[in-house]
Amino acid sequence: MDQIINHAVLSLDFWQDTVTYEGSTMPTGTIGCEVLNIPDSTIEKLDTPCNVLNQLLQGMNTGSVDMELLPQVQQAAGEIIAFLQVTPPFSRLNRSYFEKKLAAIFSEEYMEDAKAYLQLTQQEQLICALTGQHSKATMLVRIAQVLGHLSYSLGQYKEALTKFAERLNEPGYDRTSDGYAAMFGQFFKSEPTLSLDNPAWMTLTNASVQYVAATRPGKTEPQLVKRMHYVSFVGMFRSDLFEGLCVGHAPKKCPICGRWFLTIDARHTKYCGGLAPGDQRGRTCRQIGNLRGREQRELADDHPIKAIYTRRMNTILQSTRRGKLDKETAATMKKLAKDKMFRALSDQCYASTVYEQEMTQDALLEAVKKK
Repeated sequence: MDQIINHAVLSLDFWQDTVTYEGSTMPTGTIGCEVLNIPDSTIEKLDTPCNVLNQLLQGMNTGSVDMELLPQVQQAAGEIIAFLQVTPPFSRLNRSYFEKKLAAIFSEEYMEDAKAYLQLTQQEQLICALTGQHSKATMLVRIAQVLGHLSYSLGQYKEALTKFAERLNEPGYDRTSDGYAAMFGQFFKSEPTLSLDNPAWMTLTNASVQYVAATRPGKTEPQLVKRMHYVSFVGMFRSDLFEGLCVGHAPKKCPICGRWFLTIDARHTKYCGGLAPGDQRGRTCRQIGNLRGREQRELADDHPIKAIYTRRMNTILQSTRRGKLDKETAATMKKLAKDKMFRALSDQCYASTVYEQEMTQDALLEAVKKK
């Protein structure tokens, strides 16, 4: 049962320039960037179910549990789960697993255990934490806190970090780890306090750190990763965004769709790889942007993604001339390489993980043989 508050929900694994969350590995900063795209109107809709859980918490703070709130609490938990299912980065969570867990936690059995637990003295409650007694009550309190504070946390995160992201998004800004560090120092120059009118408080991250050997998704051998456990979602978002800045990853606003996406190198990528809104042909923002004329195109021929593709075209051509590849195989390899390049241009996670590996001549040849 404690899986619901440990690594699966409020923990991240950092390794080099990637982060792993709920079985998904992506460039560091992806999670923090995705939260910037949650509409304010959607966050406002969360206020109603979150307030129901906060009513439950208010009663617990005074040592009482209102059993009549149970149906409302169960409905509120269901509404929050529905929100999480369709909203990145929460959509990576296993919905069926957490629906079952939350159904058990927000139940009469757990509420009754909480009633007994809250009658204990603080010293007795501390002993329970050490011995594992009243584990259902402590679980109920913990989950109610995390979910009850969700809308407030999202609102505070967006208010402070969107302003910071907009500063990073200014034209001509140095999009390198050094440049991000300089901007960070300028924006968060005040001493961090918990005052809501001081954005520096967003630099605080209440977390614990472990170094563990973990097998990352898609790998067979364990690697040493930095595993961070958080007490709230907002702390997790901040941490991921700032860890991303440390390795040169930062949010960028697409001028076509207005959504934030993550850049993972110093080049001035202009457009995201998502579908352009209102385009009847289903083209991406990047495809639309590249039709605006050469001066508006974001990717020069020496861009790392294109450079890998160009090198592979050259080696395929050389192998064909030397008789190592027949023309039909070479043509199929070229088509496959071009498809992979376009995928890398629209999918930054793919570009930063397996793109280069799949673009080797041996890998392309093997893929063609399998087909």
